[in-house]
Amino acid sequence: MQHYKTKKRFGQHFLSDYSVIQKLIYEINPNPTDKIIEIGPGLGALTFPLLEKINSLDVVEIDRDVIARLQQRNDAKLTIHGVDALKFDFASLQENSTKLRIVGNLPYNISTPLIFHLLDYKDKISDMHFMLQNEVVNRITAEPNNKSYGRLSVMVQYHCKTEYLFFVGPESFDPPPKVDSAILRLSPWQDQPYKAENETHLSELVAQAFSMRRKTLRNNLKKIISAEQIQELGIDPSKRAENLEISDFVKLSNFVTTQQSYQDSQD
Repeated sequence: MQHYKTKKRFGQHFLSDYSVIQKLIYEINPNPTDKIIEIGPGLGALTFPLLEKINSLDVVEIDRDVIARLQQRNDAKLTIHGVDALKFDFASLQENSTKLRIVGNLPYNISTPLIFHLLDYKDKISDMHFMLQNEVVNRITAEPNNKSYGRLSVMVQYHCKTEYLFFVGPESFDPPPKVDSAILRLSPWQDQPYKAENETHLSELVAQAFSMRRKTLRNNLKKIISAEQIQELGIDPSKRAENLEISDFVKLSNFVTTQQSYQDSQD
């Protein structure tokens, strides 16, 4: 590892398995003119193999020591942004109308908030390929009636097509993490299957529906929508949130939005 000491506060586990890197590049399938942004390049295990296939690469990295290592390579095709990815304006990197492609071995301690941050830019992104904790990838890609299915599954699947690509064991990293990993592909919907009239309402309703997993919709949503209204929408109020499809959550959310709009107009 070139005598580099990893930092716990940044959740650093550098990918070191060449076969995994090649498999990931195969899945990304980069074209020379693609606008690719890598989050958390580390010591460049994915960065430099990617640069062999594309004309330019932007990387977002917070660790100044890692940045210094990357700068030593003095690669004209590489642009380094020394900022916190959670605060970075990804739209600033879009040129013309070319959509962004995001890749990265995400720090597991910030992976969920970082994905939600990136979803704010979904209209400018064509796809995202991430190395994440295996459990998180299972949750993101989970189907209804599965114990892994929850708020994260619903909200990410509402915005994107989700694909579990392949498993990666701890031995593929230096230092090895204490958890298994996996590669996830997220592709923001070009034509969204279900559209919430108010995405804030959707997010709040989904969070409330899963607030107590063992309780039914009747109990968890009683402050938002009555059991009778849930029934009228063709959804069984005795079901739990984990039994609902994305379309059901959107249906509930749109009803709440319509009710609120009506109440506001009466005030």
